[in-house]
Amino acid sequence: MLKEMRLSVMPMDAREARELAEKRHYMHRKPPVSYAYGLYRAGAPVGVVTFGVPASRHLQAGACPSLPSRVLELNRLWVSDDMPQNSESYFVSRALRRLPPQVIVSYADTMQGHMGYVYRALNFHYAGWTDMERRTARYDYVPMQPGAHTRDAWRSGVKEKVRRKPKVKYWTTTGNRTQRRRMVELCGWPSLDWKTLPPPTEHVYHPISAAV
Repeated sequence: MLKEMRLSVMPMDAREARELAEKRHYMHRKPPVSYAYGLYRAGAPVGVVTFGVPASRHLQAGACPSLPSRVLELNRLWVSDDMPQNSESYFVSRALRRLPPQVIVSYADTMQGHMGYVYRALNFHYAGWTDMERRTARYDYVPMQPGAHTRDAWRSGVKEKVRRKPKVKYWTTTGNRTQRRRMVELCGWPSLDWKTLPPPTEHVYHPISAAV
């Protein structure tokens, strides 16, 4: 069915991608964009995926200790609900082919009911979940202003304090076969088996050293 729809995956202007992601993605915030691609049907965008520099330098250093600048985050993915099943994996796989050699990380938000099935379909490596090596859960302060980031809560006012839910971590590499293999060697994130160590929807302590 996807072939019959004559879809195309093309680079998208960063400004257009940020605006489309803000409007359509559930987070309703503009992401940092280093690379952006659109999924087009009959010339009209029906999807957007963006890759940007992670907000945390610590994240980059953990994902690629020797070359942290080569880490990008797949930070937004939206595909129209009227597109057929597998559209997301079709779209992302073609966008990844256009990227230079990188370690690409991404997160599935369990608070939104996401487990990262698209990433599994794309053979991303599964790296566990956030804070899995912490014995206690973190808490977020929800801001009064709708759509504001939790780090802005103290400026806009705190609405409530909530226990932070884990996000599922995935990663892959880009470039040609040799480059991908090299980036895999440099990646500092583990490659785990999600079947034997399924991600939780609430905080669970599980040291990575015991999982590999």
